[in-house]
Amino acid sequence: MPVNTTYAIVMLIAGFGIPILAALNAALGVRLGSPVAAAALLFTVALVATLGVLAFTRPSALLNAAGAPKHLYLAGILVAFYILSITFVAPRFGVGNAVFFVLLGQLASAAAIDHFGLFGANVSPLSLTRAAGIGLMAAGVFLTQQV
Repeated sequence: MPVNTTYAIVMLIAGFGIPILAALNAALGVRLGSPVAAAALLFTVALVATLGVLAFTRPSALLNAAGAPKHLYLAGILVAFYILSITFVAPRFGVGNAVFFVLLGQLASAAAIDHFGLFGANVSPLSLTRAAGIGLMAAGVFLTQQV
């Protein structure tokens, strides 16, 4: 199987997981009476799982962390914001609606990152064709939320 196909499949599976994550953690937050407690438990489980994978791959890579630019750690804050917000918002707004707006934000942010090559990403200019494709994706996501 070509590498790009493998990457596409992995990301498709990750995409399937995002609404499931939102629904599960939102339900946990309701059950616990605290979206913050649910997020803390999610991060604890995620840390244990990640450390388990790291133990079998390349644990010495953590030694390079001290030399990494500090702004790169903003990703952790963004993950925490996403988890906390989806855990709080989904039970009140609906998982579909919450993920809809997450997807719109992802489309806009990804287009800007690619267009300007931000954070070391490969530059992929926002052409009219690409903008139309993103617009169609946004419209499709919007249509899925209409009742």
